[in-house]
Amino acid sequence: MLPDTTTDRDFRGYGGNVPAMRWPNDARLAVNLVINVEEGGELSIGQGDEKNESIYEVVEEIPGVRDLCMESHFEYGTRAGWPRIRLLLQTYGAHGTVNAIGRSLMISPWLAQQAVADGHEIAAHGWRWERHANMTVDEERLAIARTVEAITRTAGSPPRGWHTRSATSPNTRRLLIEQGGFFYDSNAYNDDLPYLVDVAGQDHLILPYSFDTNDMRFTRGGGFVFGDDFARYCIDAFDRLYAEGASAPRMMTVGLHLRIIGKPGRIGGLERFLAHAASKPGVWFARRDEIARHWLNAIGREDLLAGR
Repeated sequence: MLPDTTTDRDFRGYGGNVPAMRWPNDARLAVNLVINVEEGGELSIGQGDEKNESIYEVVEEIPGVRDLCMESHFEYGTRAGWPRIRLLLQTYGAHGTVNAIGRSLMISPWLAQQAVADGHEIAAHGWRWERHANMTVDEERLAIARTVEAITRTAGSPPRGWHTRSATSPNTRRLLIEQGGFFYDSNAYNDDLPYLVDVAGQDHLILPYSFDTNDMRFTRGGGFVFGDDFARYCIDAFDRLYAEGASAPRMMTVGLHLRIIGKPGRIGGLERFLAHAASKPGVWFARRDEIARHWLNAIGREDLLAGR
């Protein structure tokens, strides 16, 4: 006898029944650049945390004392990586989503101000750069509230989107709705389009994120070595989604990190991708909140935006 395989997981998705809608100006592809700001949010004994971060270009944990080496690695992101990335995005007029750790922005509020001035969205990436999977409800509620307060204070308005580092807890989405102000989260990797899920009897929008079109693959044996590795992979993904976009909407997420793609030997890969994407007609470089608003309006669910 076969065991019970009942599950609440959704392996079918739209199943070919994609909503009949188009992006603004009849664009074939929505491209979202996610600029992750995590510097100062990583675990650090020097900032009163219980341990040091151990993941960067190499994997090494220094227990019990400050890890000045790791601290310096992360500092590169805001000192040198952000100015380099910012200039490149300005050159192409590309607006995206700054996915920010709350504590990071409290330490570097000028970065939030520059990002807002450039037209980027500031979304929430947690209070610290940490997993939420094993948090208690009270711990996670506090982390979400701190993140919202930090972003509101530094960016001038509260975040509308959320993306936890790695795994969420079973309570994350319910707590986001309880907090208020959020109308999407990005804690899924299972589609090329937004979709709705039920959270405690309420519909909630998911904008899937991507770990493959992502500069994190430069680290920990991820397969990218040269800037051109990033460019070639992202261009291949773009071309496929762009072709599919002729008959159905498609969304592409490109994940960026200040301390990774901001290195001088890697930034050229991002520039080559941007040049390729910008050369095609019908490409919408969009913020995540813009994609969410357009999608909800197109499917007749504007109610999910009201009062949230």
